[in-house]
Amino acid sequence: MDKLVELHLHLDGSLRPETVWELAKEQGISLPAESLEEVRFQMKVPEDCRTLEEYLQRFDLPLLVLQREDALERVTFELVEDLAKEGVTYAEIRFAPQLSIQGGLSQDQVVEAAIRGANRGMEQYPGIRVGLILCCMRGDTNQEMNLETVETAKKYLGQVVCAVDIAGAESLYPTENFAPVFEKVREYGLPMTIHAGEAAGPDSMKTALAFGTKRIGHGVAAVEDPELIQQLIREQVTLEVCVSSNYHTKVVPSIEAHPIRRLFNAGVRVTVNSDNMTASNTNICKELEILRNVFGFREQEIEKMEEYAWEARFLK
Repeated sequence: MDKLVELHLHLDGSLRPETVWELAKEQGISLPAESLEEVRFQMKVPEDCRTLEEYLQRFDLPLLVLQREDALERVTFELVEDLAKEGVTYAEIRFAPQLSIQGGLSQDQVVEAAIRGANRGMEQYPGIRVGLILCCMRGDTNQEMNLETVETAKKYLGQVVCAVDIAGAESLYPTENFAPVFEKVREYGLPMTIHAGEAAGPDSMKTALAFGTKRIGHGVAAVEDPELIQQLIREQVTLEVCVSSNYHTKVVPSIEAHPIRRLFNAGVRVTVNSDNMTASNTNICKELEILRNVFGFREQEIEKMEEYAWEARFLK
């Protein structure tokens, strides 16, 4: 396969546990864990995880050490390195700058540090190209910070920063609440992708499409709505599907019950992604193996998905 593309990958869900342990010591942070083994355990989702909200708790520990520029630069570099070693040729890494401002950094400083890490990774591993997607966060008290993230994206959009997203607890904070944020995204003409149709149903995807997005993070709820499937096909919308993660957050009751095969067969532009490499103990190669072994995807079908992903990439 000449192209291996990862479109949906969260930085804070993909940190090396060893790095979190080291950074905590360097920064004098007392972690709620007594050993590296315990850090590993706390960063990985349990198999009996019941909800997206429970899954999101796995991000609490890594974020403790992501409040300094040197740490942000290091973990971004390391993730590019990990992806390059897997054979990934193009990746978009997403993170929320507003989650790293507890120690006094501005969102601009957070993003600049991640850009430095990404550039260093690409210099050392010239076989990979990486973009950064800046995530706004679902919540009811952070509209100002979300609008600031959009301004930051506008300021740094270019060779590395490539789009805006919104992530977080979808069922608690519906997509329509963030209309003012995406109005600004549209006004600035920024590329976007939106988490939708994961913990909430097809309506969250319809709202995301109304905001103007041509990419949706997860989007598995589309399988419940034949009209929505037709709209996705008609508008050539790309779904960033993450099979293991969807099982861990109980979007589906089992891996086998995942609708990726049905969506692909229907003609939806489906792509395969790992979401959170550490939290879900996965990577793009493992996800492709699941497609082959569980759903019987043939190599030409996988290549079709890689083609969809390549065509949907933000950095051309």
